[in-house]
Amino acid sequence: MVLPLFYHFKTIIMNTKMPTRKLGNTGLEVSAIGLGCMGMTFSYAPFPEKKDMIVLMAKAVEQGVTFFDTAEVYGPYNNEELVGEALKPFRNEVVIATKFGFNIQDGKMIGVTSRPENIKRAVEGSLKRLQVDVIDLLYQHRVDPNVPIEDVAGAVKDLIKEGKVKHFGLSEAGVQTICRAHAVQPVAALQSEHSLWTRQHEKEIIPTIEELGIGLVAFSPLGKGFLAGKIDENTKFGEGDIRNVLPRYTEKARIANKALLDLLHQFATKRNATPAQIALAWVMAQKPWIVPIPGTTKLHRLEENNAAAFIELTKEELQQIENASAQIEITGTRYTEAMEKSTGL
Repeated sequence: MVLPLFYHFKTIIMNTKMPTRKLGNTGLEVSAIGLGCMGMTFSYAPFPEKKDMIVLMAKAVEQGVTFFDTAEVYGPYNNEELVGEALKPFRNEVVIATKFGFNIQDGKMIGVTSRPENIKRAVEGSLKRLQVDVIDLLYQHRVDPNVPIEDVAGAVKDLIKEGKVKHFGLSEAGVQTICRAHAVQPVAALQSEHSLWTRQHEKEIIPTIEELGIGLVAFSPLGKGFLAGKIDENTKFGEGDIRNVLPRYTEKARIANKALLDLLHQFATKRNATPAQIALAWVMAQKPWIVPIPGTTKLHRLEENNAAAFIELTKEELQQIENASAQIEITGTRYTEAMEKSTGL
């Protein structure tokens, strides 16, 4: 008898230790699947109760998750405060990643800024909010065209020497930026969007970071929820939900992009899994140094996502997915043109 999927997830998680992966050559080892915490206070309104998210993060640790992602700008500030409070009891068991790089004024994000003095100011604030003595992984959130990346890497290098940061990361950076930064201070990880429907990094960036020994942290590996199979043309996003303004999530685009969901459903059925698990398993199968960080505010989704760490797609399955997905044209860009030009968020 095939067990219902709910029990299948619980059995896997309770009886098997979450595997780990190494990000780059700097010695940073984390759980094969991390937890993106942004949506707990930012971008996906309405937001859940703080106490519920503290419970969720504790459950994540219990299930073997050791990698948690936040940022100064999420909120701003209250996401780091939440993560710091929730993970304080588990400080020696987890890796916390945060980010600098936005100009925050009166609680609003106003463009990018990565001047060295701003980086150091941001780190001091993050240390306090996270209630830690050292930041495990510090990313530049978005590239600042007005500050040489060598200056950015140099500032982080100083913070590493001071014992305030352990590892340096970049987010959504291009090949030249990555190479120039890495020459000043070794980059442990690049965080960028990567999923079955967002694959623009495969041609140049992934080969480059593989050559340099840099890991990839994949955000939005479930396409902001779409690849989990629970969003259709009738779904209504709440006020303040970023998906209300993204081209890929219009009603027309959701209808057109169902073809990709149908593909995921086919493989999910074969493997007694869910579309979300197949989507996450696909990301992890691309390289052993890729770590997806799906975000969720629901306990049952947390269990579902984490169980994907134990699904290994065969070479034949991966080729079948590749062949089928190549025939599917994704409708809608991931961001508006204005977003791409300003912050990339």
